[in-house]
Amino acid sequence: MGRGLRLGSRFRLVLRTGIGFAVLGFGSSVVGAAVVALLLLLQGTPSDIGDRSWVMTVSAAGYVAASLLAGTVWTAWLQRRTAVWFVLGRPPTPDEARRALRIPGDMARVSGTLWLGGTVLLATLAGVLGSSADAVAVALTIGLGGLTTAGITYLAAEWVARPVMMLALAVDRPKQKLPTTVLTRLVLTWSLASGVPLLGVFLVATPPNLSHADPTSSLILLSVAGLVLGAFTTALLAKAVAAPLHRLRVALDDIARGRTDVQVDVDDSSEIGTLQTSVNDLAAGLREQDRMRDLFGRHVGTEVARHALEFGASLSGDVREVTALFVDVVDSTALAARTPPQELVDKLNRFFSSVVDAVNARGGLVNKFQGDAALCVFGAPTKLADPATSALGAARAIRDAVLADGELDLGIGVASGPVFAGQLGTSSRFEYTVIGDPINEAARLTEYAKHTPGRILASDTTLASAAAGERARWTEDETVQLRGRESATITWAVSPE
Repeated sequence: MGRGLRLGSRFRLVLRTGIGFAVLGFGSSVVGAAVVALLLLLQGTPSDIGDRSWVMTVSAAGYVAASLLAGTVWTAWLQRRTAVWFVLGRPPTPDEARRALRIPGDMARVSGTLWLGGTVLLATLAGVLGSSADAVAVALTIGLGGLTTAGITYLAAEWVARPVMMLALAVDRPKQKLPTTVLTRLVLTWSLASGVPLLGVFLVATPPNLSHADPTSSLILLSVAGLVLGAFTTALLAKAVAAPLHRLRVALDDIARGRTDVQVDVDDSSEIGTLQTSVNDLAAGLREQDRMRDLFGRHVGTEVARHALEFGASLSGDVREVTALFVDVVDSTALAARTPPQELVDKLNRFFSSVVDAVNARGGLVNKFQGDAALCVFGAPTKLADPATSALGAARAIRDAVLADGELDLGIGVASGPVFAGQLGTSSRFEYTVIGDPINEAARLTEYAKHTPGRILASDTTLASAAAGERARWTEDETVQLRGRESATITWAVSPE
């Protein structure tokens, strides 16, 4: 069903674009020829050919018919490669894309060449059958009509060809010389809306008079043509310049509000197309930054990532009063021996998920995962008003979540004191870490906690720093001599419920 809709949409797009080119090529030539013929008739030009005027009329009609046929064949030949890939719906090759970007210029050249041929032919006939003044008048009138028709063809072809150009620009983005520029469009619009009609008025109203008829009707016709051309070409300019700029402004507003999933259709081969590409590159760059920031935060922790982005990454740090929480799985060696690797990883991921949720909820940092263990810090890099209370609450939450899951057993040690918190390593490779006696003390307490009914042991220093409500949940356990420490440690365990 979806494929059928896409094919139907493609068929309608191809049909609409094909009809647009046909109407443009045929309509602009016929209308231009009709306006020129009417202007010549009103001016009575050529005026000196007498009863041989039928020769001019037949010649003009024959040339228009031949031009329509030749223009159709010529345009079809120029667009033969473009039509194939556009109809089939496949991406164009770079060469096909470059040919597609030349469509407006090609159509304008075809129109201009055919009008130039008509100018030479009919001006020559007017000179042979009439006088040199007739030849000049015919040449100027048809020449101005040809310039107008070619200009309109160029501007209208840019609008009609946008579906084709959008696909071509996705393959071949002009990097050096642009096929067209905004200045070109502005100059061309001014020429069609003001320059050509005013030049026609100038030629009709000023000496030497190229005809003997009253110029009033011709001046009115030129004025009407100028108004119509002005409205039409301004509308084309608005579609070619103002509409894309409006879409760009909307896209930039979305980016300014934090959206990075912005994609602007690149359907213009001028500086506007370059801007469209730049906006897409900007959005893509911001998406990549967000992805890297998210990936960075997942590896080192959100708070560490934010700290690095705000203050820069360097081998520096400071001494902080923190509470360290160390959590480790009981009998992990035996567990690894009897559990398939993937199943073990799944269990550990669920275990670490409980750790991360509990620590993040209380403003702490999961500093690192160490196999089946995790070191968590409260008070660095983000300062906390009461790191001890937060750490003790997190320890209880981790214990309850893991034991309720029933997959793993664990031990948790909690200790407080001053540590160095900052970047450690070399200028090319470093990581945020905490170093100090409380870290070692928490790790040693974890080994004792594995054999404690409540599975958590906290140092006396930690309980002394905690809030009264949290202390009420704990009971002094025993005094132990931790390996590597000179003084004994008074431990506290969670009170039985």
